Amino acid sequence: MNQHTVSRKDSPHSPHTFEQTKTTMGKFIITKRTNGQFQFNLEASNGRAILASEGYTTKASCIKGIESVKNNAPTDTRYDRKTAKNGSHYFNLKAGNGEIIGTSQMYSTADGRENGIESVKENAPDALVTDETI
Repeated sequence: MNQHTVSRKDSPHSPHTFEQTKTTMGKFIITKRTNGQFQFNLEASNGRAILASEGYTTKASCIKGIESVKNNAPTDTRYDRKTAKNGSHYFNLKAGNGEIIGTSQMYSTADGRENGIESVKENAPDALVTDETI
C-alpha cells in the first residue's frame, strides 16, 4: 500500500498541527478473453480502468506483463503519447525493449491523457493483483 502523509503546522509557533493520511491503491485485474487469451486491466483506486494489456496466451506471461508495468510505470520516457485519427488522445506504456505492455483509454484532451499517465505512475507500482480466472 502506498501511503502519503502530509503534515503542516499552522505557524512556526503554533501548537496546532494538521495531519492527513491519503491512501492510494490501484489494482490489476486478470481476466480471460473469449478466445482463451489472458489480459489485465489496471484500475485506479476509484475503480476506473486506466491501462489495458494485449492478449497473452498463458497466465504466466500475463503476470510477467503486470510486473513489467509495475517496473516501467514510474519512468516518464516509457510513455508514448499518441493522438488518434479522430483527435482523441491516448498513450502506450512500453517496456525497455520498446514493446507495448499497456494502452490507455481514449481522452478528449492532451491534459486528460497526462492525468492518465500520472495515475498509472501513482497506482501501478504498488497495485494488488486480482485473478478473476480462478
